[in-house]
Amino acid sequence: MLHEAGATFIGQGLFGGTTMSASFASILGIEMPVAEDMQMGIATGISLAGNLVVCVYPRWNFLLLAANQLINHLDALPRYSDYEPKVIIRVAAPSKQPLNPGPQHDGDFTFVFSNLLKTVSVWPLYRAEEIVPAYRDALESSRSTILVEYTELYSTTNAPAPRPYSLLERLGLIRQRTVTRRI
Repeated sequence: MLHEAGATFIGQGLFGGTTMSASFASILGIEMPVAEDMQMGIATGISLAGNLVVCVYPRWNFLLLAANQLINHLDALPRYSDYEPKVIIRVAAPSKQPLNPGPQHDGDFTFVFSNLLKTVSVWPLYRAEEIVPAYRDALESSRSTILVEYTELYSTTNAPAPRPYSLLERLGLIRQRTVTRRI
C-alpha cells in the first residue's frame, strides 16, 4: 500500500542494526545516520517537493531529538504558509520484556506530543489489527501523522511479539523492493 503510493522510507535501522531491520533489507529507502533532527528536516523537505515520506524512528527517545524540526517546521508550516507537508512518522514504544532497554530508550511521549502538536496527528496503535486501518487513514489524510506502535501489546500469551516491520510486511502495508539507496 505505501509502496504503491510512491512512499520513500527514511530512517534509522532500515538496513541493519536493529531486530526490526530484516524486513527493510530490500526496500527503497534512505538509511540515516544517528542525526534525528536532520532526518526530520530531510523528510519535511522531501514532502515539500510533493513526495510521500515514511520517516522511521526506532523509539520515542530518538524522536525527541527531532522535536525542533517536528514542532517548528513540520507542525508549524501549515499555520504560517500555504505549504502542507505530509510525512507519516513511525515510532515504536518499545517492549520492556524480555529485556528492559533502560530509561534512555523506554520512553512513551504519545500523550505529550498529541497535546503539543497542532497540525500533526498522533495515533497510538495498541493492537495489531489497528495497524492497517491507521496506515490507510494516514495515507488518505492531508495531515502529517505520527503512528505509535506498542510492540509489546502485539503478542499473545503463547507467542512472542512480532517485529513491527515484519508485521507491516505480512499485513501488506509494505513489500520488499530490490533497489536500495544508502547515504
